[in-house]
Amino acid sequence: MPIVEHSKYNHKTKLFTLIVCSLFFLSATQFSFAQKKTYTIVIDAGHGGHDPGNIGNGYREKNIALKVALEVGRIVGKQKDIKVVFTRKKDVFVELWKRGDIANDIKADLFVSIHCDSHTSNAFGVGTFVLGARGNRQNLEIAKRENSVILLEKDYKQNYNYDPNSPESVIGLSLLQEENLDQSLQLASLIQNNLVNKLNRHNRHVKMDNFQVLRETIMPSVLIELGFLTNKKEGRFLNSKTGQLAMAKNIANSIVSFVNQLKINTVEVVSIEKNPIIIQKNEVKETKDKDVVEFKIQIASSRKNIATKSYNFKGLKNVESIKVGSFYKYYYGKTANYNNIQSLLKRVKKKGYRSAFIAAFKNGEKISVKQALKTK
Repeated sequence: MPIVEHSKYNHKTKLFTLIVCSLFFLSATQFSFAQKKTYTIVIDAGHGGHDPGNIGNGYREKNIALKVALEVGRIVGKQKDIKVVFTRKKDVFVELWKRGDIANDIKADLFVSIHCDSHTSNAFGVGTFVLGARGNRQNLEIAKRENSVILLEKDYKQNYNYDPNSPESVIGLSLLQEENLDQSLQLASLIQNNLVNKLNRHNRHVKMDNFQVLRETIMPSVLIELGFLTNKKEGRFLNSKTGQLAMAKNIANSIVSFVNQLKINTVEVVSIEKNPIIIQKNEVKETKDKDVVEFKIQIASSRKNIATKSYNFKGLKNVESIKVGSFYKYYYGKTANYNNIQSLLKRVKKKGYRSAFIAAFKNGEKISVKQALKTK
């Protein structure tokens, strides 16, 4: 597929409008998640133009991110069923909101943002992030540093209801990103594992934090910190052509693997009067009146299998663990009443699980909350 750079922007388009339209689509009477002919991937090279990013050891983050991003796009673009779109293909400054707007406007399937890290210590290693409430102090500082690009934008106060220097501005997930969280984590895990295991990079793990560029998108999205330019050895590797090609190759292979998984796991739902037919992996069955829809609270997701004892979950009892791929998802509560689950969510957040969210299940299979509410 051809690789293109998005060059037209509708400056009056608001993220709210896109969210409303997306939710309307999800609640339509006839919709499909069937295998698509083309998957669109937006590759975002961080920083650019008058924003150099970090300049540890004299290296410039904007240049390294761009070279890696272009190589990722070149490799991924060889797939006949994948279309690649760049937020920038040269050394120009692109506002954070525009980066998300590019992906939203073309209804991209994935958004991948590429960066390099820095630190006052000799820290090193690769980390991959998905959108979430702040975790520890170190993660917050990374998010604040990347989000501070906002201050370089003209009229940034008109484009964001957000102060990048305020910890209070680090908030929980938006509705659409909550529903994309599982896929974002799966993609992040693929990328992280490939970079660590195949390139022997130090593992800083998959983490959740509040990057503005991820908040602006309404599809599965990840942000990769390739490594630390402030570490002499790692900075030298990332600034080399060998290092850039190696990082790009493994990121690209991860994206292709993820798209292949999307093809396998697709589900098509076609409404036919009052008896919808659900098609999954070539199996056909009719839904019945006894179909059970339940709501739960997802309080955590981890690669570790944590014992579901109350002392591990801030006093919450009867926590349920479900393994999805290489992650364990931890759920609290179970009710068919949406009002009850909303009250339970408030209680869970008061316990400290600020990024907890409502998940819906039909006959034990996870579905979107919108689908669940329509079914009831």
